[in-house]
Amino acid sequence: MRVISIGPDPSLAYRPNLEKNENKDKEDYRNFEHSQWTSCNHAQVGMMDAIMSLDQLVDESDPDVDFPNSFHAFQTAEGIRQAHPDKEWFHLVGLIHDVGKTMALWDEPQWAVVGDTFPVGCKHQNSIVFRDNTFLENPDDKNPCYNTQYGIYEPNCGLDKVLMSWGHDEYLYRVLKFNNCLIPEEGMYMIRFHSFYPWHSHRDYMHLCNDKDLSMMPWVQDFNKFDLYTKTSDLPDVDKLKPYYQSLIDKYCPGTLKW
Repeated sequence: MRVISIGPDPSLAYRPNLEKNENKDKEDYRNFEHSQWTSCNHAQVGMMDAIMSLDQLVDESDPDVDFPNSFHAFQTAEGIRQAHPDKEWFHLVGLIHDVGKTMALWDEPQWAVVGDTFPVGCKHQNSIVFRDNTFLENPDDKNPCYNTQYGIYEPNCGLDKVLMSWGHDEYLYRVLKFNNCLIPEEGMYMIRFHSFYPWHSHRDYMHLCNDKDLSMMPWVQDFNKFDLYTKTSDLPDVDKLKPYYQSLIDKYCPGTLKW
């Protein structure tokens, strides 16, 4: 088994590994062209297999767990299932919400996969994790096109028009859209924005939100409770739970998916 790890410092999840890229030009760090991911041509894998592949991954940005992410997937799903027994799509969202982290298994560095997300192209808010010590050399902070409240955006333009920092949230959202999966809009918001803590936990960037975003925020906040507070050392019986969740996968995102 190959466990992907980037060392003991969780902040490394938010920036390039400078030790391995000593000769890399600073301009190269600004190249966040991820069409290589959104074209979904890396692999063809069923959703359950993708979930179980997370056994190879330990997310170093998460201080709350020291076990593979597949267990967290089932913990989150079961917490939601207990609280919302009538919302099967919500159970599935809990199960799959972190599957975008599979990018790290395909050699994408963890700083571009895990951790909190935030809008780019406008002023970085202080609620962004490590904002005060890891953005010091970020040229966007000094660029008048990007360092104002609205930056490149219009007031209340809607989060669907906002370019977010890349991570597993956006990747899984794109995979589900690419494969025409049937998860309701509320679930898609949970998947796409569950790491956008400056928004759903600190209420920053509200000036970019439209009415749809505001109506969806309570769903993301509700999901966040289960994402955060179901992480315990009491690990679920995955083999026992698999048949139920496979039935949900077959209903909402069936077959072999393109990643």
